[in-house]
Amino acid sequence: MSEGKRTPWVVGVSGASGTPYAASVLRGLLAAGESVDLVVSRSARLTLLDETGIAFRDAHWRADLEQWLERGADGKPGTFAGFDLDAVRYWNAGDLAAGPSSGSYPVKGMLIVPASTACVAGVALGLSKDLLQRVASVTLKERRRLVVVVRETPLSGQTLKALVTLDEAGAVVLPASPAFYAGATHIQDLADFVAGRVLDAAEVPHRLYRRWDGELGAARAPRAGEDQPG
Repeated sequence: MSEGKRTPWVVGVSGASGTPYAASVLRGLLAAGESVDLVVSRSARLTLLDETGIAFRDAHWRADLEQWLERGADGKPGTFAGFDLDAVRYWNAGDLAAGPSSGSYPVKGMLIVPASTACVAGVALGLSKDLLQRVASVTLKERRRLVVVVRETPLSGQTLKALVTLDEAGAVVLPASPAFYAGATHIQDLADFVAGRVLDAAEVPHRLYRRWDGELGAARAPRAGEDQPG
């Protein structure tokens, strides 16, 4: 794909717990043939190190990202493979002159996953204290799709007010709330459910979870090709 025709999704990763959600969203976008511009906040690096043991480094972001995407939600390395990292462009969170900081830079929209309460407050107030918040502000002003995957519990009144502000500004507020009707049997299924809902909000096709079809108990039935217990 030529650079002139490249129109990516910006994926912003803030410091909230939930790096497996971000990894699943990134894998889903790449599997769908989408281009990605990635912004990882400074606090997100600490969370990633804590949750996965991966130190995300600017100079080695490609190798670190590949290691991150290969890891399952249970922390097991080598769970996934086959990513087109040529479709990814990485921007340092402190680079306020980066391409996505301008509304003239063509993107499809932005997915903030996970979104910490500090990130939510900053975007709602339009602070633009780092590239992640700046891109979110640009996304709103350009009337592009912004999906905010808030990950916190319980939610304070201040955060709820900030989320209402984002909703009124046109953002999709999508709490990281896994559901169980899809027949989850593994922690990865729960991460993929949230990631699938994020991609649904972005109108990106995927096969990350079993959709509700109105049939009670369908999630307990074996899928095609699955072995039945016996």
